[in-house]
Amino acid sequence: MSSRGLGFGLAGVGLLCAMLAGCGSDAGRGEAAQRHIGLSTSLPLLWAESDDPRELLAADAKPSWAGGLLAEHGQLTPLDTLAGKDGQLPLPDDALLVMIQPRALSPQENLALDAWVRGGGHLLLFADPMLTQASRYALGDPRRPVDLAMLSPILAHWGLVLEFDGTQSAGERLVRLREGSLPVNLPGRFHLLGNSGDGFPDRGNHGIAAPNARSGKSGDALARCRLESSAILADCVLGRGKVLALADAALFEDPDAGVPLADRRDLLSRLLSRAESGD
Repeated sequence: MSSRGLGFGLAGVGLLCAMLAGCGSDAGRGEAAQRHIGLSTSLPLLWAESDDPRELLAADAKPSWAGGLLAEHGQLTPLDTLAGKDGQLPLPDDALLVMIQPRALSPQENLALDAWVRGGGHLLLFADPMLTQASRYALGDPRRPVDLAMLSPILAHWGLVLEFDGTQSAGERLVRLREGSLPVNLPGRFHLLGNSGDGFPDRGNHGIAAPNARSGKSGDALARCRLESSAILADCVLGRGKVLALADAALFEDPDAGVPLADRRDLLSRLLSRAESGD
């Protein structure tokens, strides 16, 4: 999440975090309270779109359902950058990083993210090639969510390409995942950049068994990926870490417009659990 877009920086985000039940700091939540979850997003999940920072920090300001859910699952840390002063991703090695339509990453952030995942980090990524979520901000406004996912360098490094079919019809529809029905609207699909090595076994989940994917460039990806649900989901092992990527972010749109809120919450919880696991 970029403080440049919000205008009041991480200090304001910290106050918003406090609204989210301490961002998972309540010791009464047991194991979930000890789990570290990093969040990088351009979507208004911890704040409401507003021109007035005072409105964002008002006592009755409410985070989105997704921001609240993430806080329930662990100690939530909003990230303004993926590369700290030491050039490393500012999360513990065993944390979960959730990236939901993030802004474009700098070369330093790409390096930090790659090293962190390979070292054992787990990433849940929602990368939408054609975001359909409405925004009050005009095109070009830095506060507007990123309309087109711009993660090609890091995805290619891992052996993945995010493709988009411009001929598909707009409108929310459901795609079956093993965790449940995922609402999508103008989704993308993942494509593997060449194959090499031993296959990543298909666990019978209507997936496409995919061997190690390589981009063909020296030093590029050794991710072992399985594509599922018409390649909208990529489940990858990278070094000692894991990447669970989805090519759409319609899950985070207005729950009153389609799939009920309870179903969206349940699906996101299941995806968080899958990303955290080694399965």
